[in-house]
Formats: sequence, C-alpha cells, structure tokens
Amino acid sequence: MVSIATRLPAATTALSTAPLRKLGRAVVAPTVSAALALAAWYAVSMLVLSEDRRFLLPPPHVVFSESLADPKKLEVMLEALAVTARVAIVGLLISAVLGVLIAVLMSQAKPIEQVVYPYAVVLQAIPVLAVVPLIGLWLGYGFAARTTVCVLIAIHPIIAMTLFGIKSVDANLQELFTLGRAGRLRRLWSLQLPAALPSTLTGLRTAAGLSVTGAIIGDMFFAQGKPGIGTLLDTYRARLQSEDLIGALLLAALFGVLVFTVFTVIQKLSVGRWHNSAH
Repeated sequence: MVSIATRLPAATTALSTAPLRKLGRAVVAPTVSAALALAAWYAVSMLVLSEDRRFLLPPPHVVFSESLADPKKLEVMLEALAVTARVAIVGLLISAVLGVLIAVLMSQAKPIEQVVYPYAVVLQAIPVLAVVPLIGLWLGYGFAARTTVCVLIAIHPIIAMTLFGIKSVDANLQELFTLGRAGRLRRLWSLQLPAALPSTLTGLRTAAGLSVTGAIIGDMFFAQGKPGIGTLLDTYRARLQSEDLIGALLLAALFGVLVFTVFTVIQKLSVGRWHNSAH
C-alpha cells in the first residue's frame, strides 16, 4: 500500500504545475487558431484566386508590407481608430447606465416591465441600418448620431441580462430579507443587484463588442467630423485599396478583441472567485 507521505510530493507537484498547464492551454489554443487562420488565408489567396484576381484578397505578407508597415498609412488608421474607440466607449457607458436603470425599474414593477420590455425587444429586432437615416435626420451626422447607433445596438443585452439576474435571486434569500422586514430599496441594493452582477457583466461583455460594431456602422453613415475607422473602410472599398481595406479591418478586429478581453478580465476580477460565469 502506498503511504500518505509518498502521495504528498506527487500531489504537491501536480498542484504546482496546474497553473503552468492552464497558462499553456491559454497560449497554445489561440496560437494554433491564428496559425490555421493564416494558413487558410494564404491558401485562398495563393491557390484559389488567380493572379489577376489576387487583389481581392492579397496574402498576409502583402497586406503587412503595403499597408500596416507603412508609417503614414498606419498613422491615419490609428487616428481613425481612436475616433471610433471614443464613440464606442461613450456609447457603451451610456448603454450600461440606461440598461441597468431600465432593468431595475422593470424588476420593481410588473406594469413597467409589461410596457417597456416589448419596446426593448422591438429595438433589438429592427435592423439598425433601417433606422440610421432617421437618426441622421434627427441628430445630424456627427458624434451624437454615431453614439446613438452604438446605444441602439448595445443596450439590449444589458437590459436582458440584468433583468434576468435580478429575477434569478435565490428564493431562500428573498424569504430571509422578507423576515428581516427589509424595504424595497435595501433589498435591491443589498441582495438583488449583487446577485445580478455576474449576469450584468456578461451583458456588458456582449454589449462591448456590439458597441464597437455600432461605432463602425456610425462611421460609415455619418461622415461629419473626424473620420473613424468605418469611414476609412468605406473609402478603401470605393477605391479598391484591398491591402489598406484588410489592414484597417484587422485593426478594427483587434480593437474589438481588446475591448472584449478587458471586460472578460473585469468579470473575472469581480466575480471570478465565487461565480462560474467568470471561469
């Protein structure tokens, strides 16, 4: 029979190597995925497309050398991306405040939920491109219109997930607060909002990516003021500048991934120790 003393070193070694294995999986999987994506890109560009049609999808090294490696072009793209980022962040902040507030109001009064929630669903169901012309007529074609597009796209996940979290509070905890004669405000602040935090953060993480999408759409349709990355995408498309178009797309995608990652980290730091949604 193996003694406990013999088992302890093996268990200690397994525990010490667990974080390294987890880190390895976190690095290896994205690296393999990126390598496969690059291989597929090269295959389509070099094998599927003929040489006279290769401008439709230039290979990665051509995009890098002709676009992203050019300091002047990269500077223009980064300046445009900064404009889009500002719109996306402001739109996301507005969506977060309004979304949580609307969800709280609906959770506290059933009639409010019955009146407001159908409009939130309709807002999510209507294609935003169909509403964009009206937004331009009402708000002009500048920063306010771009931000409004972000809010329209990003607010629904925050409303839905926060309302779901508030309604999913454990019934036993609700009874405990009832026995303690807790008022509505105390119950909301001390029980419902903390319990809904994981769901709210999940909605925010989803809304973060949608806000970036809304900012790019706003750039394409509302051209007043400094051009955003969406404006550059539309310009490069019209001029058939494929290398610059793909380079700008890559920068926009990287920004979207960065925003999503930031909110993933916030979620893990906030609720990662006690809730499975952050794992």
